[in-house]
Amino acid sequence: MNLILFGPPAAGKGTQAKRLTAERGFVQLSTGDMLRAARKSGSELGTKVAAIMDSGSLVSDEIVIALIEEALANNKGAPGFIFDGFPRTVAQAEALDAMLAKHGKQIDRVIRLEVDSQQLMARIAKRFAEEGRADDNPEAYKVRLDAYFAQTAPLVPYYEKSGKLKGVDGMADVETVAAAIAKAL
Repeated sequence: MNLILFGPPAAGKGTQAKRLTAERGFVQLSTGDMLRAARKSGSELGTKVAAIMDSGSLVSDEIVIALIEEALANNKGAPGFIFDGFPRTVAQAEALDAMLAKHGKQIDRVIRLEVDSQQLMARIAKRFAEEGRADDNPEAYKVRLDAYFAQTAPLVPYYEKSGKLKGVDGMADVETVAAAIAKAL
């Protein structure tokens, strides 16, 4: 089974993906984690990614798609994938569909974590204070949230048409969200 965890930054996608990975053996493909690893690597790509992330902008489709393609190739025997933070645009969704088709796979379910934007701001401020992630500073987060609503929210009708989209209350506690996701799967 291949699924997408969909929602704005700080909606809880990473938390739920880690649970599903532990419970079901899926491979989590978190573009955020991949990009942070590239950033830490000190490579030329990492330096480029760092500048983009620090500004709060989204990394180009070409960079993200290349990272995902590499991960698919490196995990051919996986029982399934959880896409966390990808796709972010309709173009990326179409590219993902094409990549998966090349591997004889498809997206089976899209879980949308439905959240309140104001409460997300509080979440991100807390996470920034606790973890100090540079991409979580409040100014950069606001840019990321605005980019989500402008560029990523249009994926809702894209996946609604396929019948694969299921909404879950992402503002509930972690256990309740996990139970709702399990039911949706």
